[in-house]
Amino acid sequence: MPATEESRDEALYVLTAVLLTPAQFPSVLGDDYPEACAALGLEPYDTGYGLVLGQDGGGARWTVVTDDVSLVAIAIATWDCGMEYALAIEDRTVVASLPGWPLAVAVAAPGVPAPHDPAPDPEPGGDASRAPLAPPDSERWGPAQRRLGADEIALQWAIWREQVDSDVTFVSPGEKPHGGVRRVLEEARDYLDSPPPLGRIRSAFASGDARTLRADGPGWSMVARTDDIAFVLLDDAPGEVLPVGRGPELPGLLTALDKLAVRPH
Repeated sequence: MPATEESRDEALYVLTAVLLTPAQFPSVLGDDYPEACAALGLEPYDTGYGLVLGQDGGGARWTVVTDDVSLVAIAIATWDCGMEYALAIEDRTVVASLPGWPLAVAVAAPGVPAPHDPAPDPEPGGDASRAPLAPPDSERWGPAQRRLGADEIALQWAIWREQVDSDVTFVSPGEKPHGGVRRVLEEARDYLDSPPPLGRIRSAFASGDARTLRADGPGWSMVARTDDIAFVLLDDAPGEVLPVGRGPELPGLLTALDKLAVRPH
């Protein structure tokens, strides 16, 4: 799916693309939309951006930021349906060209050298003068890994929920849960009085009338179904997934958070 320009050297061979909007952004970049934008040196405009990850003719990794969000959304939807779509970004819509990729990409463009970071730009302030973007180290635990773990739970909700039903003991908010879980619930409740930065609470479709709710905060992530339980991940609990039962408090909290959440258009 190449997006070609006037010559092979200037071509961008598109490998994948993601949205960077208040309702949908690579959570590896931050706990909320402004933080994710700041990680890429972008202004957090409400309309958002599209991130196009590809290689140039020499094989170098580039992340091209475009303000043509609709075009990128169409491409992603088409690919998700298993169809081909040649995503071609017009120069006038390019906001920035950043060296490297912020996400792990398992494929490479055919007929060009293997993916590698571009050489530093000798011109001050040039596109390649900043440190190349790179996915987080999978061998260590930190905020990025915690958020990626929450992403995985949201994608594989049924599998994680089945584990709770079968062999995982979980606590209710009314049972004096794990200290970290109590802190998460208290901080999430504080959002009802002091709304957090845009994108820190997000709501997506689930089955029936339910919503999949995602909330993040300093050192924590929570994934929940508005009609079910929640899962909590903490920076200071590496690799642990802490299920939180419905109890008397959780349903009302999830409903209230969902009303504050940003939703995809």
